[in-house]
Amino acid sequence: MSLSLVKRWCDTPLLRRVLQFKEYRRKIQSCNMTYTLLRHPWMKRLPVFSSSFRMLSTKTDKVERERGITVKAQTASLIYSYEGEQYLLNLIDTPGHVDFSYEVSRSISACQGVLLIVDANQGIQAQTVANFYLAFEAQMAIVPVINKIDLKNADPERVESQIEKVFDIPCEECIRISAKLGINIEEVLRAVVERIPPPAANIDEPFKALVFDSTFDHYRGVVANIAVFGGRVKKGDKIVSAYLGKTYEVNELGLLRPAEHPTQKLFAGQVGYIIAGMKDVKEAQIGDTLYLQEHPVEALPGFKPAKAMVFAGMYPMDQSDYPALRSAIERLTLNDSSVTVQRDSSMALGAGWRLGFLGLLHMEVFNQRLEQEYNASVIVTAPTVPYKAEHGSEEITVVNPSHFPDRAVVSQYLEPMVLGTILTPDSYTGKIMTLALNRRGIQQNMVYIDDQRVMMKYLFPLNEIVVDFYDLLKSMSSGYASFDYENAGYQAADLIKMNILLNGEPVEELITIVHRERAYNMGKAMCERLKDSIPRQMFEVAIQAAIGSKVIARETIKAFRKNVLAKCYGGDITRKMKLLKRQAEGKKRMRRIGNVEVPKDAFINVLKRKEK
Repeated sequence: MSLSLVKRWCDTPLLRRVLQFKEYRRKIQSCNMTYTLLRHPWMKRLPVFSSSFRMLSTKTDKVERERGITVKAQTASLIYSYEGEQYLLNLIDTPGHVDFSYEVSRSISACQGVLLIVDANQGIQAQTVANFYLAFEAQMAIVPVINKIDLKNADPERVESQIEKVFDIPCEECIRISAKLGINIEEVLRAVVERIPPPAANIDEPFKALVFDSTFDHYRGVVANIAVFGGRVKKGDKIVSAYLGKTYEVNELGLLRPAEHPTQKLFAGQVGYIIAGMKDVKEAQIGDTLYLQEHPVEALPGFKPAKAMVFAGMYPMDQSDYPALRSAIERLTLNDSSVTVQRDSSMALGAGWRLGFLGLLHMEVFNQRLEQEYNASVIVTAPTVPYKAEHGSEEITVVNPSHFPDRAVVSQYLEPMVLGTILTPDSYTGKIMTLALNRRGIQQNMVYIDDQRVMMKYLFPLNEIVVDFYDLLKSMSSGYASFDYENAGYQAADLIKMNILLNGEPVEELITIVHRERAYNMGKAMCERLKDSIPRQMFEVAIQAAIGSKVIARETIKAFRKNVLAKCYGGDITRKMKLLKRQAEGKKRMRRIGNVEVPKDAFINVLKRKEK
């Protein structure tokens, strides 16, 4: 559902009166919706919401609609009448997937409270726990909302008891709703007014605003989403970026409902957008403070920039498409500053880029947008995680496995660790514990949240879960288990670099960093999957996994073979031997000069493994 402001309200006298903000402080609430409440079908049936819904649907990212997920946080302002007063509610809809938790954390910085949405059928999920603690650590007011109570198998009583046990929130504070049917939506809005405090903002102070998101418009430049913490700003004002020290002139500002609605001013306590002639999203640094040129202020406490946790190489299918792909990547990264870009080159694939993402889903969404929006066909290499190597007091970070230093020049290797949370029905506990053990997981905690569901916490190496752990978890639990994780720093590990050789030639894109005790099993499995992925050639192909000069696993793809003896119906055996020898020499020569073509999907499939 969208709690977006109705388009037809945009120019009413009511809105103009509210925007004058007499007694404005107690009439503004900002809240973060830590699960999606936006874009639900019930809005289509309400006349006042229909135009806004259509407008939002056309602007929603195509990938989001296809996958049924929220990728980019959406901001909306809503006027709500309560006990004879008009309130302006600032709402931010945030993603639920772990890869986009950064969207949640930075949105929370602009809010005073959160609506924690829990499915009445599925109950508390792993991402619910993660988002709760993000809000709890930020000392936000938390309003638990149980959605989808209209479903046949909905059990809101069980979910309320889970919330009380896991989060220590009384059952009486939970609100039961159906966003689809519009049941109790008014109660949610009342709770926002009653239970979430207004922003501690003062209109008499100098202007001070926090940049919590930004997008790029090819005609107007950067559109920065801001939360105003003090004073006011109007069109034509000169504002300064505390991060860069640059001065800009405000060309346009206004509210987001969720479509842009220009206004003359933005006041303390409001959340809106501002356009000030910024040409690059890097100028609108997330967490930056904006202030008036004539009234410098102390910068607001920002937050850490997004940290890439998964790296992959991207190369054009044809090198002639390089300029077009470069332009497509540049345009996409304008609206996604969390992607890191570094030029790279490969002997096999040519010129390309090494891109850093927040997670595997983030990488898949980026790749899907490249293909759909820019018709760019790319080769994506196997994803890797950032390792560290120490030599004395020096420390280097390695994001490309081909640059992994030799053990002789370092004192120790470090691998990134994550603290994973798994919620599952207790009938699948045994299978999931085996899966976690196979992925080098170390159990930290295990607790029953009710008589049927278990919450387990494991310390995992990030490399063990980044490719296919989530898919296997869903498969083993018939789709009922959920998984979320948070960074847990680095830990010393016995790591080695494993090369994959095709006919004795190393394939740079398939170099893998593995734990020593898993090297043989990993190498054998990769060779087997490559054998299934690479089509047969006119010559024999030897697939080998090697550590240094030592081959630890091998598979062979047999060559297509013509029967050169078909024309020999008899005669001397030496004639047949001569023909066979000539064929063998030709195959040997072909193998020496022939190139083995590795299919596009092999780079991802080769790292996926089936658990027994």
